[in-house]
Amino acid sequence: MSALEIAVGEYVALRRSLGFKFFGPEQRLKGFVRFMAQREATVITYPLALEWATQPPDKRASWALRFSDVRGLSQYLRSREPRTAVLPSRVLPYSKRTRPYLYSDTEISQLLRAAFALPPAKALRRWTYHCLFGLLIVTGLRIGEALALKRTDVDLEQGILRIHGAKFGKSRLVPLHTTTCTKLRRYAEQRDAHLDPPRSPYFFVAEQGGQLLHQYVYRAFWQISRQIGLRKPSDRTGPRIHDFRHRFAVRTLVRWYRSGQPIEQLLPVLSTYLGHVCVRDTYWYLSGCPELLGQAVKRLEHRWEAAS
Repeated sequence: MSALEIAVGEYVALRRSLGFKFFGPEQRLKGFVRFMAQREATVITYPLALEWATQPPDKRASWALRFSDVRGLSQYLRSREPRTAVLPSRVLPYSKRTRPYLYSDTEISQLLRAAFALPPAKALRRWTYHCLFGLLIVTGLRIGEALALKRTDVDLEQGILRIHGAKFGKSRLVPLHTTTCTKLRRYAEQRDAHLDPPRSPYFFVAEQGGQLLHQYVYRAFWQISRQIGLRKPSDRTGPRIHDFRHRFAVRTLVRWYRSGQPIEQLLPVLSTYLGHVCVRDTYWYLSGCPELLGQAVKRLEHRWEAAS
């Protein structure tokens, strides 16, 4: 094992001790270690960091992220290897944040119906995706949070989800509406009827009872999206699962604006509910949705009129 490989392991452990999950950066930095080994290089330099970060040529959107990973590593290594280059920031531009796709009520209904119609008719699959997508839509959970739910995390008597180890290791409680509890209870009955005895501790499971993996969920979502016309057969981009979360946040803010609620006081509440690390991430929705921006402008105009 090379000195650089050992250093990457120590650096990853340090970042995780600070609360970062660091899975993506860890994999990218392992790729950087392989790149350095191929170049027979032991010291990080600006040309080497830039060469690695700008690979592959057709993945320009990830270049800034890759360079940032090496920059963080180089800062960590400077104390033990003075020859390590001090890599500058903002060398490569970050891609702009993707504007959320705001599903209509009709699209949501079509998507859930299509999920429940997934073949085979007598399998657990259709129940799983119908309830999983429905839960994401009505709670704004991240897909990873929903898939990580254990049976013991879902309290349908109290109507509460226990979210463990979200971003930066944060945990929280998410309340559920009674109608959502009813749907989840029905899913649990179907799941247990198909899989007796249970084969995994997870609430949402794959057809044979194992953990439901991200790739299976995305594959089913893309299939449904094409089926109902959200994506064309050849489309590689389009509405995403994560946009369910955006829809939840935007609809909540719009509802508060329309009812005259004190948004400034309630934004931290929504931020906590969504599991945002910083309330700034929640404020982003005010500019990310035209209707929200319009509602904010109207409220500001009313304040000016009242003051004049």
